[in-house]
Amino acid sequence: MSIERDLEGWTIAFDLDGTLVDSAPDLIGTLNRMLAEYELPPVPMSSTRHLVGHGAMAMLRHGFMEAGAAWDEAHAPGLFERFIEHYLAHIADESRPFDGCVAALDRLSARGATLCVATNKRTDLSVALIEALELTRHFAFIAGPDAVSARKPSGAHIIEAVQKAGGDPARCVMVGDSTTDTKAAKDAGVPCIAVSFGYNDVPHAELGGDVMINHYDGFEEALAEVMR
Repeated sequence: MSIERDLEGWTIAFDLDGTLVDSAPDLIGTLNRMLAEYELPPVPMSSTRHLVGHGAMAMLRHGFMEAGAAWDEAHAPGLFERFIEHYLAHIADESRPFDGCVAALDRLSARGATLCVATNKRTDLSVALIEALELTRHFAFIAGPDAVSARKPSGAHIIEAVQKAGGDPARCVMVGDSTTDTKAAKDAGVPCIAVSFGYNDVPHAELGGDVMINHYDGFEEALAEVMR
């Protein structure tokens, strides 16, 4: 049975961490390896998971402060580079696409949609993670903040990612797990599907998407709703 290519001309832009991939185990694992180097106790997933979308520096600062250690901004650049070194060595030890994600990407591609990534994770790290999880074939372009003129929550991030993927920003939907994503979508003037299973640190009711899904099984129904 053939699938109707009813999404041709549409581009779906996805956030990465907390939206496509549950990357928290490897990011927090990297943080804990860093803390161990300084003979500091590990941080639990429960107190750190919500920081994944805020970047490595926020996680490092949290880890040191939660351990009761002094945080010196002068040492931050060196700590950051060491974090990246550790992370690249373990980028997909435990990180996995969220349940149902790959099947949803396959269906969207079969229906003719162009897919891209608009993430505040550095492009080289994003590409490394996506390649390690064998997801590269799905995406026409992967845009970290260094690949665009302004990062999310600027709508320029979405618009430029879509354009670099060969798409039309006027026929685009954003998918994300945080207010950074929903604000960027609003700024870009595009509808947004929010996911409830990511790393947002605000109540779901305040996330701000046009529609929310709890599992990728509901993605296509949500997509149809925001495209009306």
